[in-house]
Amino acid sequence: MSVRQLCLALRQPSWRVMASLGTRGRGLRALATEAGNAQDLKPSNYGQPLFPSHPHLVRPHELTPGIPADEYERRRRALMDSLPSDSVVVLVAAPVKYMSGSAYKFRQASDFWYLTGFEEPESAVILEKVSDSRGYRMTLFSSGKDSAKEKWDGARTSFEDVLAIFKADNALPIHAFPSQLKSLASIYSNIYVDLPNASSKRSPRTARSLLRYLSPSAQSRSEYESVVDSLSIPRRQPLAPLIARLRSIKSECEQRIMRSAADVSGHAFAKTMRFTQPGVSESAIAAHFEYLCSLSGSQRLAYVPVVASGPNALIIHYTSNNQVVQDGELILMDAGCEYNGYASDITRTYPASGSFTSAQRDLYTAVLTAQKALISLCTEVASLSLHELHRRSCELLRVELNQLGFRLHTGDLERVLYPHFLSHPIGIDLHESANSDRGEQLKAGMVITIEPGIYVPPVPQFPKSFHNTGIRIEDEVLVGKEHPIILSIAAPKEIVDVEGACQGLLGLQPY
Repeated sequence: MSVRQLCLALRQPSWRVMASLGTRGRGLRALATEAGNAQDLKPSNYGQPLFPSHPHLVRPHELTPGIPADEYERRRRALMDSLPSDSVVVLVAAPVKYMSGSAYKFRQASDFWYLTGFEEPESAVILEKVSDSRGYRMTLFSSGKDSAKEKWDGARTSFEDVLAIFKADNALPIHAFPSQLKSLASIYSNIYVDLPNASSKRSPRTARSLLRYLSPSAQSRSEYESVVDSLSIPRRQPLAPLIARLRSIKSECEQRIMRSAADVSGHAFAKTMRFTQPGVSESAIAAHFEYLCSLSGSQRLAYVPVVASGPNALIIHYTSNNQVVQDGELILMDAGCEYNGYASDITRTYPASGSFTSAQRDLYTAVLTAQKALISLCTEVASLSLHELHRRSCELLRVELNQLGFRLHTGDLERVLYPHFLSHPIGIDLHESANSDRGEQLKAGMVITIEPGIYVPPVPQFPKSFHNTGIRIEDEVLVGKEHPIILSIAAPKEIVDVEGACQGLLGLQPY
């Protein structure tokens, strides 16, 4: 597909993207026929949506919605090709999280999902670098079928289907993982593995924490300790930075999913603007946004939304969302859904009463002017890094604020009015920045946010007409070779469009 074709496809609404690119011309009627043929597979025989049971979500040759099985194969091959000989890779599933004794809706560990597409808990994978034509050997560990447990929790994928569908060379029960890991760890010189919760200050960065997370409680202490010893530090290498480099450049399939995720969130923004009015609570606005995303197929929100009315917008990560919107206030809403495994992240600031005041309009225009200039620089040929883009954002905002009568002293902008960073990478995770380098030049295929903001506290050194005003405008941007593509284009941003959405002039209803 050419860049021009991709740009045209990404400008289409979500269902057209999926119909024109995902079905390769088969059309929506074909999908309906396939769905009808799969009615006898309810309940599903699998631990996640697959084409035989969920043809309305997953198309033929796709392993997860929008991602074909051969793309997962390419990801694994790219990782293993980058490693030295005599290497083994180990990844584990995310833990099940509970509240009040009940499990939250499960979300798979991002790197594990990126390489396998396997969405069940209590699972692990080992990839061994070998010299055959595939280049690696894959062993996937999972719960397998258990009719008694499935009676309560739903289906799990059989070992046979793990081999056939997920293209594993071996499929073993999860209780065999510690012994298999110990056996393989003694063979290979390079063991690439990440420790669970390694970034948490409350969790020790030790191999012991890995086995405590993975091993069944019934494991004998001697076996437990021997597996720990097999993961000695001299041979253990971090895995996350290697996968992060692969994840930083989005494939065409990933770009389409991220455009769809942004479309779902963007349309929800437009309708939520129409829904908002003085007297409604911030929590109701957040709930309305989430409801609209769910109706459009989102599996969950990508993060806790910020719905900050009036002076609450001065709190950058305001998530209490428990006050009432007043007439004349601005609403700063930072929200996004997760759709088919990929996050969206959009911020819009809009007037509760439907129209900006003169001062609100002036400050909004200043932020918008800077944001649009920054987006234009999100190209590979511009040869800029995130650090350099942030410096540009400070320069642009300083010019705009001076024109509005701000007399800025050293530190006023960076420490008070604009205290956060401009951008972060986004993809499977909301912030794909734990292993990214802000000093690296942008490359085509990266997806980043551009989110300048100004937050004016009620202090005498700043013009009084802007006191207690917070404005942030955030878009998701696909970095192009020569031209950027705004993925979040469906969310109204120009003043005329924002006011039109709020007032119902765009033909939109709240629902």
